[in-house]
Amino acid sequence: GDKAFAQFLTDEIKEEKKIQKHKSLPKVSGGWELEVHGTEAKLLKKIAGEKITVTFNINNSIPPSDDVDTQEEQKPDEQEPELTSTPNFVVEVIKDDTKQTLVLDCHYPEDEIGHEGEEESDIFTIREVSFQPTGESDWKDTNYTLNTDSLDWALYDHLMDFLADRGVDNTFADELIELSTALEHQEYIKFLEDLKSFVKCQ
Repeated sequence: GDKAFAQFLTDEIKEEKKIQKHKSLPKVSGGWELEVHGTEAKLLKKIAGEKITVTFNINNSIPPSDDVDTQEEQKPDEQEPELTSTPNFVVEVIKDDTKQTLVLDCHYPEDEIGHEGEEESDIFTIREVSFQPTGESDWKDTNYTLNTDSLDWALYDHLMDFLADRGVDNTFADELIELSTALEHQEYIKFLEDLKSFVKCQ
């Protein structure tokens, strides 16, 4: 059984490498620096007295496909639908002279993906906004968190503009999808390779 499993994995890895679009991770334009730690990626940028970081994790970032339960069930000769990774991402804006970090929790609404025709609509939304103490890794649940569901639309628009002024706009969000998808695929191939070594290990 293990032999067949290892052989299947070998073929699968070959197939996945064939369809791999990016041999190295695509860059995000606008002067962002990328740091990757396993499945977590961080984009950093400094502008006039501010440090901006965008963090996302590729785990569970691929929306479930409607027609197929798992991507493994497809026959190799069928055209696989292109899997796209649309992770939630957290934008932190740190001003040099305050002890506060403004944290904006953003996500891609599932129904928005693929409506490129509508120029007006943003491809991502801000879900929550809060202030967190700068430099603390654990965020406090006691800090007020603003949920945007019930937000005055003018305030919401200003928040979106605030992000756009810092380079977090539709172009950025599109490139983040590219990057995340490439990273997810890279990790998936690595996972298959690790699984193969594990299965073959006697």
